[in-house]
Amino acid sequence: MTKINIRLFWGFWVVAAALWLVLNPEIFAATSVFGLRAPMMQFSGVLAIAAMSVAMILSLRPRWLEVRVDGLDKMYRLHKWLGIGALGLAVFHWLWSEVPKWAIGLGLLERPARGARSEITDPIQEFLTGFRGTAEGLGEWAFYGIVILLLIALIKMIPYTYFRYSHRLMPVVYLVLVFHSVILMDYAMWTTPLGVALVLLMLPGSYAALVSIFGRIGAGLRVPGEITEMHNYPGVHSLETVIRLGKGWQGHQAGQFAFVTSSAVEGAHPYTIASAWSPKDPQVTFVSKELGDHTTGLVDRLKLGQKVTVEGPYGRFTFDDGLPCQIWIGAGIGITPFLARLKEMATVSPEGARPEIHLFHTTREVDEAALERIAEDARAAKVRLHLLIDARDGRLTGQRIRDAVGNWREASLWFCGPSKFGAALRTDFAARGFPTDERFHQELFELR
Repeated sequence: MTKINIRLFWGFWVVAAALWLVLNPEIFAATSVFGLRAPMMQFSGVLAIAAMSVAMILSLRPRWLEVRVDGLDKMYRLHKWLGIGALGLAVFHWLWSEVPKWAIGLGLLERPARGARSEITDPIQEFLTGFRGTAEGLGEWAFYGIVILLLIALIKMIPYTYFRYSHRLMPVVYLVLVFHSVILMDYAMWTTPLGVALVLLMLPGSYAALVSIFGRIGAGLRVPGEITEMHNYPGVHSLETVIRLGKGWQGHQAGQFAFVTSSAVEGAHPYTIASAWSPKDPQVTFVSKELGDHTTGLVDRLKLGQKVTVEGPYGRFTFDDGLPCQIWIGAGIGITPFLARLKEMATVSPEGARPEIHLFHTTREVDEAALERIAEDARAAKVRLHLLIDARDGRLTGQRIRDAVGNWREASLWFCGPSKFGAALRTDFAARGFPTDERFHQELFELR
């Protein structure tokens, strides 16, 4: 995660945990397992539903937040880690519910004596208490459901199609857990700042869940399109697809991406836009590589004249930093956002001084036609191209980049490619004193 996302992620947990602990100091005075059981379940349950609510809100792809977290790709990374945190807390919550009961059954703990329950005089509390049994039962089944759904989302060996359909059940499970939380949270907490905070999270979270259930996420940014051109590059297992857009597309910047739906069964998939925008010629180009179950065989499934839906644009990988030098690194299919920028630079006159730009393209596979098109685009944009073919030139390293770019300390780095490669370059440059937090831009194109 980026520095701002790390701060948001840990800041969320610290604030939520601190708020609950300040309002429930009696947890520190507990002297037995059953004395801890209720507060620990409340603590873990509150944090879990708060995290799930934020994750659900993020699933709406809010444009105002995308700007603040540096792109939808970073937002989805935050969404993913909040889901992982909620999963851990849900398991913790369930264990505190079940393990003490198992211990009683095994004779390891004695069943605590139940005192007389105080009379409930508040009509709202009495109403909520009437649903306690239902909330407990539904909550247990929702726990099993969320564990299964999150594991499907996190295990990448499971095909995307299964992930897509199973993940559509997540909003339903979330709404069940909202009901579970409203009924079972300590009633006194609802009139505290913690209760207000939960309401402010669960209400928009529930709205987001309903939007998702009805398939309306991103609906305002969808436009119809038609495939007008297709170019296959078998040497690099890549397909270039040109789509003419209908009314409604508001333009895009080089480096942004969009979701494309070519099949109702497959649903929307994200692709980086590989073309510059021209209102006079409203079309976009995407380049897809056979990397997974969806993109493999795409060349045979798509047809000229086929109707598609394009949603976007999204992303903040847009090259605007005002520095005198930029270093672009496109590994494999990661060359795509740079293709769009090259085309944009070749056709649009710069408003100010154009930076010195070095484009490093490293690839294991070779298709002469594709490489020649990249070289032509680089020449037209007056960008210096450094082409490295692994079998011929060896691997691209941070040192090779620094040797080729004399003023690398004054540059910004823009990386798109395998995440591990990007992380290695970031670490390498950081070790040389390069300000990676401010000037290393990486497209985290993994939405799952």
